[in-house]
Amino acid sequence: MTAPAPTRPLPAVPGADPVPTLASLGPPRLLAGLDEMPRLDRVAHLARHGTPPQLNRQELVALAEDTDLRGRGGAGFPFARKLNAVLDGIRRSDGKAAVVVNGSEGEPSCLKDTALLLHVPHLVLDGALLAADAIGAQEVAIGVTRRDVEDSVRRAIDERGPVRPALRVTLLTERFVTGEGTALTNGLNGGPGLPSGRKVRSSERGLNGVPTLLSNTETYAQLALAARLGALGYRTTGLPAEPGTLLLTVSGHQVVEVPYGVPLARVLALCGSGPGQGVMLGGYHGTWLSPEDARTATLSRDALADHGAVLGAGAVLPLPDDTCPAGETVRVARWMAAESAGQCGPCVLGLPALADALAHAVRGGGDTAMDAVRARMGAVRGRGACSHPDGTARFVASALAAFPDEFERHARGFGCGRPVTGALPVTGHLPPPPVKPPAPPQERLLVDWTLCRGHGLCADVVPGIVRLGPDGYPEEASMPMPARMRRRAQLAVRRCPALALRIQGAN
Repeated sequence: MTAPAPTRPLPAVPGADPVPTLASLGPPRLLAGLDEMPRLDRVAHLARHGTPPQLNRQELVALAEDTDLRGRGGAGFPFARKLNAVLDGIRRSDGKAAVVVNGSEGEPSCLKDTALLLHVPHLVLDGALLAADAIGAQEVAIGVTRRDVEDSVRRAIDERGPVRPALRVTLLTERFVTGEGTALTNGLNGGPGLPSGRKVRSSERGLNGVPTLLSNTETYAQLALAARLGALGYRTTGLPAEPGTLLLTVSGHQVVEVPYGVPLARVLALCGSGPGQGVMLGGYHGTWLSPEDARTATLSRDALADHGAVLGAGAVLPLPDDTCPAGETVRVARWMAAESAGQCGPCVLGLPALADALAHAVRGGGDTAMDAVRARMGAVRGRGACSHPDGTARFVASALAAFPDEFERHARGFGCGRPVTGALPVTGHLPPPPVKPPAPPQERLLVDWTLCRGHGLCADVVPGIVRLGPDGYPEEASMPMPARMRRRAQLAVRRCPALALRIQGAN
């Protein structure tokens, strides 16, 4: 691998939603041209990248195989295999097909697809149309969850004018599970945008019920680059077994394009960070790397597999030294519980119970509370309508393994003294922490003046409640009675010779 060129900061487009800052380690490909302008319109895009070629089915599959192009949405599934599955589905059906671009990016620690659709939308559309032409798709649908992203894509579609197949962009409900395959196609079909709960392959039945090629935004952008560069040109950067570049989102707001094989520590240094207390890799369904592993890991599938980690959707979250790991984990667990589709027991009941058990343990619940957390994790694994319960349990399990001393200290009531700074980003759907119910109104000890004869025994039995005046009678007719004094107050009621005392219950 050639030595990377100096990094270059790239300006971001201002907007109401969080917008990433951009940079590259080495010469950028996906982000090329953004050092000169904030967004490449159709003219600037063609001037930078040229007109894309047309490929038939066989050529497209061969290109995907020769570049080892894999999905960049999380699973890393080989794109050529996905193409072949869709082509098989087309042959078994009536020949209709569709292409779907997943730009939903419900992961709050990821902004790379947002960056592409805001800054270089035509690169994504090129890849989607290239695939659609090759497989004979009748429609290309782009699903997004941000209004500014929708506006950018709609503008790019208008800049192209009429094209075949037709392009459309749909604004979907923003939630963590929106990007799940069946949830995405359900939303694009006008449905609620929730996972179906059934194992439905989009390659057999996806958009409008036809075989659908569904992949994420960066995958199509990489395809557009590979088609222009050719397999040999695409392989001039990166690793022999993992060619090309990839996009990472660092600390939830910095999007960086890097070649495969660079050290993770170098990426962190570029973004002005170090490994801190550890690095969450791959998003909230990913894995924590220890500071030591983060200093030695390189960004490749094989190298990360040695650490039990994957790149996933390209999220890199170093945890700063000034925040509480246990508190951050509770915060994200609560958010993930709130982000479920609400369709199955493991999500509706299991994930909130897991988050509550974790919060109880971190507040000093002891070993029993930690055992309850592990039991809750086991109860949701493998039982959900989608992978969200499994991923949430994996997130908590990874945190427990990465910060065992922190969780042990918190469970035993010692804590760490650090605040929860929100270093692990969540969206605005985070529910408020549980509110303790208000204390019930206090009971009161009442004196009936028509019966009281000033014997004064009550003041001897409950001296903290009844005080006698100069005349030997109680000073007040109604006195608040703490719960701890109830038994003594009952004794005073029974001992009063005039039967002038009674306890008024809480209203």
